[in-house]
Amino acid sequence: MLKRWSYTVVASLFLFVGIAALVLHGGGVWAQALYVEGKDYSAISPPVDTGQPDKIVVTEIFWYGCPHCFRFEPYVERWKQNLPDGVVFEQVPSSLNPRWTEHARAYYAFKMMGVLDKVHRPFFDAIHVKRQRLTDLDTIAGFAAEQGIDEKLFRENYYSFPVETQIRKNVQIEKRYGHNGVPAVIVNGKYLVSASLAGSNDRMIEIIDFLIARERSQ
Repeated sequence: MLKRWSYTVVASLFLFVGIAALVLHGGGVWAQALYVEGKDYSAISPPVDTGQPDKIVVTEIFWYGCPHCFRFEPYVERWKQNLPDGVVFEQVPSSLNPRWTEHARAYYAFKMMGVLDKVHRPFFDAIHVKRQRLTDLDTIAGFAAEQGIDEKLFRENYYSFPVETQIRKNVQIEKRYGHNGVPAVIVNGKYLVSASLAGSNDRMIEIIDFLIARERSQ
């Protein structure tokens, strides 16, 4: 009995040491067990060219009217403050649903006017906290005016050629990403991280970081 007990203790110690080694030394096998392609994230086939071969590009696709995107935004804001070297973050307002396009136009009009950083979060808040119905040019232009933005100039940019060109470009690239909802995050044109697969906002961030590390190691 003593010999059998001793053998069990020794075997348990070896198992503990083996698990500790996986955790302490980068966790490659450990991480792969945690995040599985097809279960936790999807591969994009064929991959979409990011246009920045020397960078790892992380793209968030969102819609201002989406409550899930609204709740995910604080996570994105915290995460992007400490981007690893060589990682680029960008946001793409979705036109997956035609009625979302009004908000996509607003995003690019704000961007062209150089006020996007100023109004991005307030626009989210106006819709989801203040419950304002910002669904067309007139209501969105009214919001812009409340933020101290030149309403006439905003209206000119809203349906401008550069904005319409960007919208058409987004429609095409969203088809190539193959996502069917928002928020969705594309890592380097190769992987799709969705709320439905990840299961929570915290887990979305964890999977994004895992895929970035995977890209950096290649």
